[in-house]
Amino acid sequence: MTESSSAPSSAAPVVERVEARHRYEILVDGRRAGLTAYRDRGEQRVFFHTEIDDAFAGQGLAAQLVQRALVDVRESGKRIVPVCPYVAKFLTKHPEFADIADPVTADVLRWLEMELDA
Repeated sequence: MTESSSAPSSAAPVVERVEARHRYEILVDGRRAGLTAYRDRGEQRVFFHTEIDDAFAGQGLAAQLVQRALVDVRESGKRIVPVCPYVAKFLTKHPEFADIADPVTADVLRWLEMELDA
C-alpha cells in the first residue's frame, strides 16, 4: 500500500452511515478520514465520540462529517443528544439543529455507559 501525498484531495469527501458499527464515517479518496460514533436510544441518536485522523487534520472534515450526520438524523426522524464535546460545540454554532437536539442528562449518561460496557 502506498502512502498518498499530503496535497488536498480533488474529490469531495463522502459521509456514510455505517449502521453495523454505530457510526458515520467521512471518506476522502476512498480512505476513512474520520468518524463520529453514536448509539440509538429509542428516538434519540446519542453521539459520544468524534475523531479525524491526524493525516486529515485542519481540512474542516469534522464539521462536514457532523453536519451531514445531523442532517441524516433529521431525515430519519430521530433526535440528537450531544454527549460528544465536538458535537455539542457544533450545535452551539448551528442553531438550525436546535429543534432536534435534546439535553445530555444523567439518565442518558448512565444508559450510554451501560451500552458501551456491554
